Amino acid sequence: MKRTLFFLTTALSIGVFSACKEQLDVKNPNQPTTASANSESGVIALAQGGVYVNGFQQYKYPYDGVSGYFWTGAIGFHEIMADVIGVEAANQFLNQIGCPDYVILDDGTKVLNPNSPKEQVAMIREINQNANAGQNTLYYEWAYMYALNSSMNSVLELADKAAFTGDAATKKATLQAWAHWWKGYAYARIGSIYYAGLINNAGTGTNNTYVTKEKIIEESNASFDKATQALSAISNTADYTTVMNQLIPTFNQVGKGRVPTPDMWKRGISTMKARNLLANTPVKNMTAAQWQQVLTLTNAGLTASDNVFTGRSNDNGDFLAAANGAVAPKATGDAGGGITYKVSERLIQDFKPADKRLVNNFRKRATPWIGNSDRGNAFNTRYDLLDGGSGQAGVIVMSSKSVGQYELYLASTYEENELMKAEAKLYTGDVEGGLKIIDAIRTMQGAGLPAVAGTGLALEAAKEELRSERRIVLAFRGLSFYDARRWGVIEDVAKGGGRKNAVVVDKTGKVNTKATINYNFLDYWDVPDNELAYNKPGDGSAPVKNPR
Repeated sequence: MKRTLFFLTTALSIGVFSACKEQLDVKNPNQPTTASANSESGVIALAQGGVYVNGFQQYKYPYDGVSGYFWTGAIGFHEIMADVIGVEAANQFLNQIGCPDYVILDDGTKVLNPNSPKEQVAMIREINQNANAGQNTLYYEWAYMYALNSSMNSVLELADKAAFTGDAATKKATLQAWAHWWKGYAYARIGSIYYAGLINNAGTGTNNTYVTKEKIIEESNASFDKATQALSAISNTADYTTVMNQLIPTFNQVGKGRVPTPDMWKRGISTMKARNLLANTPVKNMTAAQWQQVLTLTNAGLTASDNVFTGRSNDNGDFLAAANGAVAPKATGDAGGGITYKVSERLIQDFKPADKRLVNNFRKRATPWIGNSDRGNAFNTRYDLLDGGSGQAGVIVMSSKSVGQYELYLASTYEENELMKAEAKLYTGDVEGGLKIIDAIRTMQGAGLPAVAGTGLALEAAKEELRSERRIVLAFRGLSFYDARRWGVIEDVAKGGGRKNAVVVDKTGKVNTKATINYNFLDYWDVPDNELAYNKPGDGSAPVKNPR
């Protein structure tokens, strides 16, 4: 059976987090092998390392010192294309994947993409070559998520063979829930960015039957359902908690990252399934039944008091580096401008002037940062993210470079759940209900804004409140590109896409407030050539290239 590149290089690269030392104990890439993980401690170590090492870090590429591992690289690509951050660096073609086709300034000047006529779509097709190795932007997310999926397949196989102490059924079910949850997560990310993918449920090897992105999302939901079934089989809370305490690194078990109860976890699954539906359906195509499904899922989704899966830095940077291990810290800087990611003017534009979250989290530079004009036409900015906020009491802090202070959300959250619920309410006629949720989220985050519910807002105005709130609340979390895609923002202006009345700082430092941005981006990426070079599509495979 054929093996793909990432299986050859990373499938057995299992690292173990030491609960006592709270550091990543990186073993020989071939130790422990799955064959030596038949004990309870062995399969738990495999299950932990398969997520936090194979899923989100690697020993070789895909890695680059500029873009970083999964949480700054793969997630950073999403945030760049969503116009949440900008970047000048050329590594992995960062400065090109988020560069619009053109920008029309206030005076009518049309500033083309510096690569014109090879704008984003053509550029992506040109760089998607196996020879580019880790410089192929499309390779990152695919490699990470299939490494995660492969590791969880091994966990499921070994959990059936391992001997457990205590309540063996509960411990086995806990590991099964863990594995199916992360498989669902991996398939969700694959199906939400690639035009096709592979369904692989074997611990080693793969297959060459590519299926549509829709089938991948179906498999994601099926995996989440299996996780729910496993959680329902848990009867011994103490043994469940014992295993979870070993699976989740101690330094991540802070704040919202404490061990979730089985019921909390089930609610997180409902939120993820709602995301799968919403993220992959254009708003214009959503049916009444689909909006109702979103409502049903989010009504069963996360609550404000639920624990979720998070990541933190520690002194050794075992999982995240405090200064640059996630998108937000990597966009946090000072007037020197030495940071990689720059805060987009369009993100700042989405805040209302009186929003305390803006004042607490962003600093206006003395002079705008102006990047090389041959690397972008819309990424200049007057703002930086503040390190640790400005100290306003009760207001959310969006970034910190101090060890252990930044809370990275790995999957679903209460805020995301509520904003999906609010959107579904707006589109099913309950405008006031949707606005009340928006008000509640703003209050929870300390925005200090007057209520919008009860003010008689029409539907379109209410949608704008929802749009801007999602941009703010979910910034830096790898979700904003899904919104830009489903709302049609990334489509050609000629097809109703783009952003009008946008704030753009031109290459002279002049601030434009009525600019038009034509993004015209690829909605779903082609399958990476890094995969196709080793695993050509077999008979009956779905198309692996987006016809766009």
